[in-house]
Amino acid sequence: MHSSKTASTPSIVGERAPYFWLGCAAITGGILLHLPMLAHAHLREGNRLVGMPMDPWMYLGMALILIGVPLSCWGALPKQRTQHGDGAVTNYEAPDAAPLTRWHAGVLFVLTLGLVIDVMKPATLGFVLPGMTLEYGIAQSTAALLPFIALTGTTIGSFLWGWLADIYGRRVSILLSTILFASTAICGAMPSFTWNLVMCFLMGISAGGMLPVVYTLLAEVMPPRHRSWVLVLVGGTGLIGGYLAASAAAHLFEPEFGWRVLWLQGFPSALLLLALARLIPESPQFLAEQGRTDELAAMQERFGIVPRPRVVTPQDAAAAHQRHGGLTAALTIAALAWSFVNFGLLLWLPTDLQERGYSSELASGILASSALLALPTIGLAAWLYSRWSSKWTLVGTVVLTLIGLIGALLPPALLSWSPLLVAVIATLIVGTNGMIAVLLPYTAENYPLGVRGRATGLVAASSKFGGVAVQGFALVGLIPTLGGAAFALLVPMAASAGLIAWAGRETTGRSLRELEAQPR
Repeated sequence: MHSSKTASTPSIVGERAPYFWLGCAAITGGILLHLPMLAHAHLREGNRLVGMPMDPWMYLGMALILIGVPLSCWGALPKQRTQHGDGAVTNYEAPDAAPLTRWHAGVLFVLTLGLVIDVMKPATLGFVLPGMTLEYGIAQSTAALLPFIALTGTTIGSFLWGWLADIYGRRVSILLSTILFASTAICGAMPSFTWNLVMCFLMGISAGGMLPVVYTLLAEVMPPRHRSWVLVLVGGTGLIGGYLAASAAAHLFEPEFGWRVLWLQGFPSALLLLALARLIPESPQFLAEQGRTDELAAMQERFGIVPRPRVVTPQDAAAAHQRHGGLTAALTIAALAWSFVNFGLLLWLPTDLQERGYSSELASGILASSALLALPTIGLAAWLYSRWSSKWTLVGTVVLTLIGLIGALLPPALLSWSPLLVAVIATLIVGTNGMIAVLLPYTAENYPLGVRGRATGLVAASSKFGGVAVQGFALVGLIPTLGGAAFALLVPMAASAGLIAWAGRETTGRSLRELEAQPR
């Protein structure tokens, strides 16, 4: 056991720390140099920047950001890449009896904040679009390019940062995405719609990286008996917190400062995440391979993580590859189906309800109930996932969503009865909330260390792809009915439930070492 003095020595980044902080300072200065023009617009132009030429300070600020981003990224990268391959497994893990400590609480807080930021950006799109459309004087069809571009960025970012997390480390990937996220806050200062599209695409790439890496890192630092419920609860809290943060910011700041401030809030959010980055550990396997012994010693003391021998089993590489191939297909199909239900069917629901003769107030009220159902659903999912079965909890949420889709196909005469319609919609909402709460935690637990980031990133990207496709449909005027969307999603949703039941395995209460060694 090492002393507390030893445990306090590791820093946020390694030997290139001066470059990292110099780059961060350049980014900060660059963003602050955009504020005078925004202040001028607030005081004299009613928060409107459209048509205003960029002043010299903004050009200087953009130059500083262009210098600061690569400099800070270079400073964050370790001098030595990890040496393991795709087949690398867990060699460091806390014993099952290890207690949760204040260091666990700290990392849970910071990583939940990271998930809030990830969810907050897509959620902000709905609040930004009305003011942006009015200021730029563009048609709604043109304005629809913004969510399409931004969601495309988050989809790419999910896989990109998961891939980088497997190469350079989990904490490095979080730092890099945070740096890019901070620099793209100037999206709120862009005087033209085209520049908004460019910056929001980059912002989407940066924000999309939090989701898969957070689940990957938490799976590797939590004691096995706490891992399951922590993963589900943190993910659910981040999901709800992101939507609440977006709506609260719009309510508090948009009436006074306009829609642009909703993008600028990414800067203080990123600074807060960087300030708390000391609480984010690196996966111990990466520390060992890079020779960062001080940080590894600190992790052993803070998180109870110790070297553990590999669990040896008679399985061969072909069996492992086959199992992971089937499971990857199952989880990817499930994520894609969920994304189309969440970003498509539920998004189109108010329009469909109004076409059925319901008032806009009633339509909005039915969907507002999702906020009331989300928290108890996630709590129940966390309990079932950790106490009963991870595999069958996931299958159950998929089946529940499938039941909701079947209900949406009932004859219009039956669905005209309000209690039945509300029951169908509630089933869809509970099923989708529960499904996304357990899908990514289950993914993170099922893959070996060498590909865990990429696998979780692939499933996370798939869970956002529906948003991209739905916006693409909207751009060409294709908005299906509730029944039509439900019918199209029946087969993939049913297929994912069957595939998970076949290719999945139980993870509750099992160590990562045991899961990596067992083919089923």
